[in-house]
Amino acid sequence: MNIVLAQINPLVGDIDGNTALVIARAEQAVAEHQANLVLFPELVITGYPPEDLLLRPSLEWRIDRAIEAICQAGLRADILIGYPKVVAGRVFNMAGYISAGKLVAEYAKQQLPNFQVFDEKRYFLPGNQACIVEIAGIKAAISVCEDIWHQEPMLQAREAGAQLMLNINASPYHCGKTQERRALLAERAVQGDMPIVYINQVGGQDELVFDGHSMIVDRLGKVVMQAPAFEEGLYPAQISIEGSVKVTSAVQAADVDSLESVYSALVLGVRDYVNKNGFKGVVLGLSGGIDSALTLAIAVDALGKDRVEAVMMPFRYTSQLSLDDAADQAKRLGVGYQVIGIEPIYNAFMDGLADAFTGSAMDTTEENLQARCRGVLLMALSNKKRLLVLTTGNKSEMAVGYSTLYGDMAGGFDVLKDVPKTVVFELSRFRNLRDEVIPVSVIERPPSAELRPDQKDEDSLPPYDTLDVILEKYVECDFSAEQIIAEGYAEADVRRVLRLVDLNEYKRRQAPIGPRLTKRGFGRDRRYPITNGWVIGD
Repeated sequence: MNIVLAQINPLVGDIDGNTALVIARAEQAVAEHQANLVLFPELVITGYPPEDLLLRPSLEWRIDRAIEAICQAGLRADILIGYPKVVAGRVFNMAGYISAGKLVAEYAKQQLPNFQVFDEKRYFLPGNQACIVEIAGIKAAISVCEDIWHQEPMLQAREAGAQLMLNINASPYHCGKTQERRALLAERAVQGDMPIVYINQVGGQDELVFDGHSMIVDRLGKVVMQAPAFEEGLYPAQISIEGSVKVTSAVQAADVDSLESVYSALVLGVRDYVNKNGFKGVVLGLSGGIDSALTLAIAVDALGKDRVEAVMMPFRYTSQLSLDDAADQAKRLGVGYQVIGIEPIYNAFMDGLADAFTGSAMDTTEENLQARCRGVLLMALSNKKRLLVLTTGNKSEMAVGYSTLYGDMAGGFDVLKDVPKTVVFELSRFRNLRDEVIPVSVIERPPSAELRPDQKDEDSLPPYDTLDVILEKYVECDFSAEQIIAEGYAEADVRRVLRLVDLNEYKRRQAPIGPRLTKRGFGRDRRYPITNGWVIGD
């Protein structure tokens, strides 16, 4: 039996478009791979995650219409698809098996994730029964995503006589996720004494990025097929019975290192957010610093140079090196580039505020005003040219609030929102291995916002190597201040950093979204109250 894993990129909410995509890819799988069975991702008909679209009153008839269209399409292969199913007013996360133009079996997801970025219990009720379909003499069980992370659905399927597990997924990416999945699938395959066919979607959806990386493991847990990461495609395999069920495939994509996967995730996240939301292109402020330099490189890789514009907005504190580096990088990448000085705009604001500021010394207010002048300019260009503003703040800055509301935070998508500063440097060097698009001087110079004379980031923060470890332990691992201090970090640094993280929750709530890369990013993952009296300590 020839099976094909359709690793595709649906659009959330586009039920008609996703239905047409399923039909087209099923027909293509038959024509190119003589497919007998084609597997599609979880909730492929709505796209994942559909969130409150699941509450729309027309959901039921729209899904019914989609299933009917697929059944009437005259497909010459069986297909397994995911969709929400309304039953007596209750909604299930369903997988449906369609054969010879009929929906012959349905399975309701049993394990509903309600952690990290998932809140499926808000929408769905769980199923409780195994579903076995016979395919060319093979008894195949059906499961959906989170089911495979728990042993009960596999044991249930084994007890029902299954010889093969078909698992459809919409599993978002984070660093190290491929290794986690591989280890898990190996454990479940051995537990169930059966191969597992694991199909995952690919694409960007708001802050989530889905990496694909569909795979098949044999009953001993060995990976016998692995699709590429971050690429759409149809990936074939063959299933036969030789005593037990055997799966073979010529598809064996190479593993990629962590930096390559992070960079690919950022590129895909930008591309899909811009394209799926209908923007002509993007514009960003190019400061001559490393964050905007990396953001520009990612934008060009995602969209092409003709859809990217960069603007240098110098002030009296902007160094000549910054001016030169920004112009150099824009030239290397071939993007549209212009220089708009903010001195006259800043002076106009200061003139208008002169009476209100009488008797007040200069402080961060004037620094923030510089950033807000730049934000106004970028948003004006966005409005006029229908370009999405990419902000350039990294995770380290967002964590401790080293960003300006309505200034450098003004925009629609923050490419580096979940990228710590130390990783920004690593990604910049990684990107330059292909061709040197980021000037070396940008990478090597000490980071500075250049909002006052001789300013350096580390004048008021611990070194980034230290800061990022403290932030990881607090934000991603839930370590207390005392636990972090016990690992050898200076108490003053730890308490100051943690206090900054907590104080700046109000800023992050107003920040643009950005691709999620870690196990806990700022966004859907981390929901701390802005107003609270929690005392930092244990």
